[in-house]
Amino acid sequence: MAGVEEYTTLRTLTELETFHACIALAERAGALQVQRETRSGDGSSLLRLSVCDAAVLAKHLGVSLLDERVAEAELLLEPWRLRFPVLEEVLAAWRDNHKLRGAGPEAAQALADAACAVAARLDDAGSERVLRRESTRLFRDSKRLEKITRWLELLATGELIASGLSEVEVWALLGLRREPQPLLISGVGTATVGEVVLPLLRPFIGLPLEQLRALRTDARCLVSIENLASFHDATKAPGAEQTLLLYTGGMPSPAWRAAYALILACLPTALPIYHWGDIDEGGFRIAAKISEAAAKAGKKLQPLLMAPDELPDEVYAAAPRPTPPQLARMCRWATLAGWEGVSAALQLRPIQLEQEHLNVQLPSLHLLS
Repeated sequence: MAGVEEYTTLRTLTELETFHACIALAERAGALQVQRETRSGDGSSLLRLSVCDAAVLAKHLGVSLLDERVAEAELLLEPWRLRFPVLEEVLAAWRDNHKLRGAGPEAAQALADAACAVAARLDDAGSERVLRRESTRLFRDSKRLEKITRWLELLATGELIASGLSEVEVWALLGLRREPQPLLISGVGTATVGEVVLPLLRPFIGLPLEQLRALRTDARCLVSIENLASFHDATKAPGAEQTLLLYTGGMPSPAWRAAYALILACLPTALPIYHWGDIDEGGFRIAAKISEAAAKAGKKLQPLLMAPDELPDEVYAAAPRPTPPQLARMCRWATLAGWEGVSAALQLRPIQLEQEHLNVQLPSLHLLS
């Protein structure tokens, strides 16, 4: 049905007759009250249209009211509302006619599918799954998980606002990979994989995550590294022979975190552990995940090259600055990682920096002195 501007621009007799017929049908259905010009002419000119019954009008037009669409969404999401409390916030936003991730209640089926997938991964957190195989297993559609990634992210993070994680990082957070990923590790010692004891190799060796059973090393410290290029640089850096290096694969998956916890349990209690990642929201979010795993093992994770007040002045001067909302989230994740000092330094010296811009400085050199 046309609005005022559309009505006043109708020019041909056919257009006017069609519009008047539509109004007459809506009036007959009890959806509209129509006021017509009766003092002159044939009474066909319209003066005012008033909605008598929004539900009747919606039915007449073949559309659903917001309340009806939200009710349908509630029904679809009901099995998952207790397990994922963020769904209450989603439904509340939809009731207020707010969109989330660019969608309203019409996205309820996608969100329900995402809940099914996230629940399956949480129930099987000790292993990783190949993305498209898992999608086929759950939905008989190899690309369904990729299509609902924004809803996977919402449920995995429990946050209405987009986290800034890339699609690959969202999948990794849930233990989903495009292809199987080994644990890349560099150091001196041995690893028990299944029933076999293997020597650790330098510059590195790849081990199957789910089959790691034990690890022995004389390393002076452990360093986890977010990005692959920086990991490779670190394996060749001074002090690498005294350091156990782990590549996190970006966002560490639940299976990676389980292997990390096993490794920590095999190390001396006093052996220091560090993490080196990007100085941005994603980097500190990753650090918080690793710190959580370390804390469960009774360890304190320390930052490496992630405090802005420790960076060279020329690096700081050339680096971009985060927006206030980005900075707030960076500080929040740094604090959750247990790095209150880093959070305070970020507020005094805001910066965003990918770790590839820095030269490697392994802590083992200082530990040897």
